[in-house]
Amino acid sequence: MAATLQRLDLRTIAGDVRPHLPRPELAGEGPIAAVRAILAEVRDHGDGALRRLTAQFDGAAIDTLRMPPADLAAALEAIPPALRHALEAARDAILEYHRTQAAPAPEPHRRDGVTIRDLTRPVDRAGVYIPGGRAPLHSTVLMTAVPARVAGVKEVVLCTPPSKDGTVAAATLAAAALAGVDEVYRVGGAQAIAAMAYGTETIRPVDVIVGPGNVYVSLAKHEVAQAGLVGVPSGFAGPSEVVVIADDETPVEMAAIDVIVQAEHGPDGLAWLVTWSEKAADRITDAVTDLTKRAARRDDIESTLAKGGYCVLVSGPEQALEVANAVAPEHLELMSADPESLVPLIRNAGAVFCGPYSPAALGDYLASPSHVLPTYGSARFASGLQVSDFVKRIHVIDADPPAITKLAPYITAIAESEGLSAHAESIRLRTPDLTEGP
Repeated sequence: MAATLQRLDLRTIAGDVRPHLPRPELAGEGPIAAVRAILAEVRDHGDGALRRLTAQFDGAAIDTLRMPPADLAAALEAIPPALRHALEAARDAILEYHRTQAAPAPEPHRRDGVTIRDLTRPVDRAGVYIPGGRAPLHSTVLMTAVPARVAGVKEVVLCTPPSKDGTVAAATLAAAALAGVDEVYRVGGAQAIAAMAYGTETIRPVDVIVGPGNVYVSLAKHEVAQAGLVGVPSGFAGPSEVVVIADDETPVEMAAIDVIVQAEHGPDGLAWLVTWSEKAADRITDAVTDLTKRAARRDDIESTLAKGGYCVLVSGPEQALEVANAVAPEHLELMSADPESLVPLIRNAGAVFCGPYSPAALGDYLASPSHVLPTYGSARFASGLQVSDFVKRIHVIDADPPAITKLAPYITAIAESEGLSAHAESIRLRTPDLTEGP
């Protein structure tokens, strides 16, 4: 029998719902230890480690790590015309939206003779990780590389796992060509993150690493970021999640298919239905079971539903949003009769989709914001991938003599109180005639 949604009834719960909600464990000591071992091996042995680990994890024996640039152009010409047109349409939509984020720096701020300007500068070199494995996500190439290009990044590097014969999917290479990726390397997993962070004989290190991946990839990104080697977005871009909120008016099959769509990506994700209608709960749960039985990726869907598939009964719309905010899902679909009335209640979500004709799949491919979104509850403090993830704001501070004279008493008072006498002296040297305190 196909896996289905586990029922969770919160209707009698008053107050905080969080203690009553199951959450998958992010990672035990096993994955963390494995990731650290991989990072150390690549750090110490470079290209040789990448080849050994690619053979071990991907079953591919590779010699040259980098894909020849000519292969990208050839792949673009070789893919079916309909797919090329679709990728071009997605690229154009993503490009247009992210250009709205590339705003100029704000006007200079002036106060008491001090002027502060912000310089906006892109990182020099960005790494994007594109999962392979169960499904080569060529759409993710566009969703990561295009924002980097809009930000003005000079060099965009892409890593993705090869297939067993050592090749990379033609559509992935074609998308890389359309997005203007500079370098493509056929290496995946935590070892790819290590290569982009530490550098090897072939792969030069990058300044920022973005893109989704399994728990090993996500842990690796945060390990190298904590070591101060690269920047990574604050969100945890791991296995896919969705919370669908429904009521008696929700089209049953639309809700059911959207519950299982993100589960196609494989295990460790979340697929939740939240409703205040027992009738909707029963009908949509039954439809989830039926659709799963007929699904092409049934094994992946069942694996997700077995650990992270829930139907949550709540007392009403307000409690439904309490549940959603507690979960802080990657995708939140509002499929009730009046979705707009729920929008003001949202506090935590990666992306929100309103109404039955705004499915998460729209955001996955052509809505235009990046589909690289925070998972594992990190939407409580993080956002989806933005142009700002590839840029730095540098403050330029300019003070005239009257300004430093006016502010000197305050600066020296604070510096002395912190025991930093040299800080205070650096101000006194510039204000030799100042004797009075603030």
